[in-house]
Amino acid sequence: MNRLQRVVIFGATSAIATAVARELAGRGAHLFCVARDAERLDDLLADLRVRGDDRDARRIHGALADLADVDTHAAIWEQASEALGSNIDAVLLAWGNLPDQATCDQSVEATLDALRVNGTSAIALLARIAPDFEARGHGVIAAIGSVAGDRGRQSNYTYGTAKGMLATYLQGLRNRLFFSGVDVVTLKPGFVRTPMTEGFNRTGALWAEPERIAHGILRAMQRGRDVAYLPWFWLGIMTIIRLIPEYLFKRLKL
Repeated sequence: MNRLQRVVIFGATSAIATAVARELAGRGAHLFCVARDAERLDDLLADLRVRGDDRDARRIHGALADLADVDTHAAIWEQASEALGSNIDAVLLAWGNLPDQATCDQSVEATLDALRVNGTSAIALLARIAPDFEARGHGVIAAIGSVAGDRGRQSNYTYGTAKGMLATYLQGLRNRLFFSGVDVVTLKPGFVRTPMTEGFNRTGALWAEPERIAHGILRAMQRGRDVAYLPWFWLGIMTIIRLIPEYLFKRLKL
C-alpha cells in the first residue's frame, strides 16, 4: 500500500486534480501543486490550506509553470523536491486539453500542439522524474490518460493518439520501475463533467463527477494498480470497442 503523504500534483487546477488535492489536503497530506494560471492556483492553495488546517503554509505549497513547455520541468521538479523534501511519495500528472478534431484535420500546427500538450510534454516530465524514484526505490507515479487512447475514432483521434502514446510509455516505464519497487499507474477516465467537456450533452449514466474520479485515482495510487478505468465500467466498454474488427470499426461513426 503506497503512502500518499508527500504528493506533487502537476496540472493541479484541472477539475479532477483539484478534487484529488482537496481529498489529500483533508487527510493532512503535504502537497506541492503546479499550475499555469496564477489566480486559480492562489485560490486553490487557499482552499487547500483551509481544508488541511495548514495555517502556517507548512504543508501546502505551489508554483507556476506551463508544463506543456518542457524547458520548465527541471526547475519545477527541483522546487517540488525542496518544498517536500527528497522523500516524495507520489506524483500525479493531470494537465491537458481537448483539441477540436476538425481544426486538427486542417492544421498540422494544431495537430502537433495537441500531441505536445497531451502527450510528449507528459512523457518528457516522466523521463525526468523517473530516475529519482528509481534511486529511492519506492513511491508511485500516476498520469491521467483517457479511454480515448484505447482506439482511434474519427471524432477525436488526435487526442486519442496523444493519450495512447502516453499509455504505451507508462507501460514501458512500469516494466522498468517494477524492479525498483516503484508503482506506475495509468489512469483512464471516461466521460467526466469538467470544463473541458462543456458543450457536450453530459446527461446519462456514463457521465461522472470529478469527485468520483478523484476517489478512484487515490484508491488506484494507494494500491499501485497498473491500469485503472474510471469509473470501473469503462473497462468493459473499451474491451468491447477494442474487439470490434477493423473492417467493421472503420464503418462506424464514433
